[in-house]
Amino acid sequence: MNTLAELVVSLSYPPALSLCLLGIAVLAWVVRRRWIAGSVAGAALAWSALWSIPFASETLRGVLEHRYAIREASALPSADAIVVLGGGSNYAWLDREDVDPTRLRSSRLAAGARAWHAGKASKVILSGGGVGNTTEARRMADAIQRLGVPEEALMLEERSHDTRDNARFSTALASEHGGRHLLLVTSALHMPRAKLLFTQAGADVTPVPVPEGRPAVGLRERWLPSRRALWRSGRAFKEFAALTAAWIGARAH
Repeated sequence: MNTLAELVVSLSYPPALSLCLLGIAVLAWVVRRRWIAGSVAGAALAWSALWSIPFASETLRGVLEHRYAIREASALPSADAIVVLGGGSNYAWLDREDVDPTRLRSSRLAAGARAWHAGKASKVILSGGGVGNTTEARRMADAIQRLGVPEEALMLEERSHDTRDNARFSTALASEHGGRHLLLVTSALHMPRAKLLFTQAGADVTPVPVPEGRPAVGLRERWLPSRRALWRSGRAFKEFAALTAAWIGARAH
């Protein structure tokens, strides 16, 4: 089951599937099934071409990203802890002299900091594993303190290597400190899967989705094919595949 899921995820990036289809087209050509070869090759090229169009990419992503509304920190309920999942930023804003969390609309850490400053929870759990002193949770801790969240408010979850680990270990850490109602901060694209896995782990989750970048505007940005749009489409397909695997896993149990 895991091997099949990994195969599906590996083919979720459109060019990967297109290459596989082109391989099938070559085999069909070799065995003199020319019309099949031409049809499969055309489909392979059309598949990647379609998902390199920003409008198509954003429409696909919107199915996941619009599942939960983005709210201001003041509109969030109070919770036992704020959980911020790693993987959302390279923290380029750390190089700025003055960092304002209200202006970092696409930063998970900034969203967590805004919720903490709004008094929605006294603790912030930073979830991300790694090796030794280089865990993602520790890098996140250094960064979020620049946004005004003090060290004493932070709890680090440093054992996780995927979203399922994030859910299991973060929920356990929150429970050890007296609660399971969590404000879950991750990207809007990742939120449906993250919420499902945290709920499976026993948490009571309020989603705090964070947008990934600004939407495309203007005729050129929306319709001119680009590598960025193709990459963003691939991330969406990966999430759909992983979400389906998580849902099937939940049904199996």
